[in-house]
Amino acid sequence: MYPGAIAAVTPDKPAVILAGSGEVVTYRRLDEESNRLAQLFRANGLKPGDHIAFMLGNHPLFLVIAWAAHRSGLYYTAISPRLQAEELAYIVENCEARAFITSADLAEVAAAVPEVELRLMIDGVAEGYSSYEEAVAAQPAMPIPDECQGADMLYSSGTTGRPKGVKPALSRAEMSEPGVLLQLIQFLFAPSADSVYLSPAPLYHAAPLRYCMAFQKLGATVVVMEKFEPEAYLAAVERYRATHSQLVPTMFIKMLKLPEERRAKYDLSSLQCAVHAAAPCPVPVKQQMLDWWGPIVHEYYAGTEGNGFLYVSPADWLAHPGTVGRALLGKVHILDEDGNDVPPRTHGTVFFADGPRFEYHGDPDKTRAAQDPRGRGWTTLGDIGYLDEEGFLYLTDRRSYMIISGGVNIYPQEAENVLAVHPLVADVAVFGIPDEEMGEQVKAVVQPVDPDQAGPALEAELIEYCRSKLAHYKCPKSIDFRDELPRHPTGKLYKRLLRDEYWA
Repeated sequence: MYPGAIAAVTPDKPAVILAGSGEVVTYRRLDEESNRLAQLFRANGLKPGDHIAFMLGNHPLFLVIAWAAHRSGLYYTAISPRLQAEELAYIVENCEARAFITSADLAEVAAAVPEVELRLMIDGVAEGYSSYEEAVAAQPAMPIPDECQGADMLYSSGTTGRPKGVKPALSRAEMSEPGVLLQLIQFLFAPSADSVYLSPAPLYHAAPLRYCMAFQKLGATVVVMEKFEPEAYLAAVERYRATHSQLVPTMFIKMLKLPEERRAKYDLSSLQCAVHAAAPCPVPVKQQMLDWWGPIVHEYYAGTEGNGFLYVSPADWLAHPGTVGRALLGKVHILDEDGNDVPPRTHGTVFFADGPRFEYHGDPDKTRAAQDPRGRGWTTLGDIGYLDEEGFLYLTDRRSYMIISGGVNIYPQEAENVLAVHPLVADVAVFGIPDEEMGEQVKAVVQPVDPDQAGPALEAELIEYCRSKLAHYKCPKSIDFRDELPRHPTGKLYKRLLRDEYWA
């Protein structure tokens, strides 16, 4: 299914609801407006395999634009509205966009976009841009004659360097083809046309964009939060009777730190499936969520690259606390530095075999760096972990964040997971800093729940707490305090920005 087929049966059904404003985009509007925009793309010479880019917040037309590009057989790059002008210009140029769409509230940064053939602006116009509304309204609402499926080409969030455009193979399949992701979602989470999918994250990120579109293929209603706030999320579940949702561990942590009386006041009984991914979840946090919400908390491990997919059910996680699942797409290998498979429970770099191929657009060196050095076609997301005897994967950290202190490998995720659940900690990052004697030492930067408590006494308490849970060499030797840590709105930590301050 796809929006055109849904609109033919239930045209007035909400396809998108903005949780804050309550604004509704029906399936009729989603279908007709995405058809008009697809017609505009063709009228401007864009053909299957070409690229467009767009930069919006969680706007009512976000998914309209994505569907227009998708049904035109185009690559579409959704860009974070938080980027600076230079970052935006780099992505638009790097992805070779022939069209760029944005909104008037982003006009200042959008002025930096290099010349492209079609530049459209929503909710107003600025120099160099045409009115989106006028251009789209002039086109017919019928499907283009050569309609076929495109694909997103999204950029990594840049937590370990300059963003990389992940370019999948273009299937150009008929619109009725469900695709692998929808088949996985149907198999694991059993959604239907009656489902209500609550999306609390920015839509330009891979998982929110792909899951929203997958649920719309079924004719479900997608409720989009303009911005995640922990209590507002609980209120949205109750108000819209959400059945499915996808979150990240930092969202769990923020909700768990709400006072009990505020957590308990909302009716969450409609929620059938809460899926989480994007980062390892501390074991105590996952356990608390299962205690609170019951056995509906599912987890998967995958990346924008789409080269593999692991899944763990609530029951399997309880039997294997800390795992991110077993492979459903691709086969997992744990390799040492020489490319050899290692025994169970031995740390190494996580590689996927037999998964879909991808490339980093315009960057053959980065593409090669993600591949198995022995040329077997295996690929990695750069994570370190280990497999147990049953094939369940446990993630340790990013390869680029591993600390080597006195010749010993230290994975900062372990200390982060311990400190994250301390009641006085709102957020935490752990990484290595220079040490003349040991090479590196472990450093933590903490955002305290109460900024007034930041200081030597809290530092000592947190170090001692960490040492009560982990070997001392894994724990921070010192802690600095910040009012806020640099996080991507999806929850990913920009640890590189913190680390670079200490290595400069």
